[in-house]
Amino acid sequence: MSILAVGSVAFDSIATAYGRVEDVLGGSATYFALAASYFADVRLVAVVGEDFGAEQEKVFKTRGVDIRGIERAQGKTFRWGGQYHDNNLNEAKTDFTELNVFERFQPRIPEQYLDSEFLFLGNIHPSLQAAVRLELDNVRLTGGDTMNYWINRTREELLETLKVMNVLLINDTEAKMLANETSLPRAARKVLAMGPQALVIKHGEYGATIFFREGAFGIGSHPFRAPALPIEEVKDPTGAGDAFAGGFMGYIASQGQLNREVLKRALFYGGVMGSFAVERFGTERLQSLTRAEI
Repeated sequence: MSILAVGSVAFDSIATAYGRVEDVLGGSATYFALAASYFADVRLVAVVGEDFGAEQEKVFKTRGVDIRGIERAQGKTFRWGGQYHDNNLNEAKTDFTELNVFERFQPRIPEQYLDSEFLFLGNIHPSLQAAVRLELDNVRLTGGDTMNYWINRTREELLETLKVMNVLLINDTEAKMLANETSLPRAARKVLAMGPQALVIKHGEYGATIFFREGAFGIGSHPFRAPALPIEEVKDPTGAGDAFAGGFMGYIASQGQLNREVLKRALFYGGVMGSFAVERFGTERLQSLTRAEI
């Protein structure tokens, strides 16, 4: 089964208690694609600049990720810099954001990708997410992500996009903000009423919970919680959430069937991939895993 991932490819500069790295490969689509590649064939749509070279391409090709959908634009690749402090590893202090070519990103889906059965809409403008979904006729499951920025600034477009998503993956804060609620269960119920059949709420080091709309993917609506794996040394949490999404969607695509048991088990695989991602800076750990480790 193939997964089409649409999102950002970037160069990150990251500082944590374990050191600092400059211009390492990052971006939401990068972490997602590498994590998902251990379970399914991944096709990537993104935009990069003239500074994206053979070394970065090799990272994707080594993992078998199809990068024919990466557009090369004139200018520099998206860059982000941030730092994490031990008292709050779930949130970075942003030092700089340089959108560069990503500011003009208009996803173009290659004809060879139009038969994709699974789709993940990374953290881009909601109207772009919706446009991508409407291009694909064979999709069995659409997963998606969003963030506080889009919730606050493009709420109406986001609400329309949620109607074409089967599964939304966000964190506690984003869920409460989207629903304008302080109670997480009430927030989940409200978000599900906006369109998604299932909602995955990521709790960082405390795991994740999946909520189902009544009757979706099976009978009932009981939520399910999966704990996170305990990690002694979190060197770089930057890609944890996107790696989680890659493991989650990748496992589902590998199973060939869509039901609650598959989606619940997928939470554990998401947690596993997220835990591997934080063990090294950037994508280093996600490049060198084995199926036995997973």
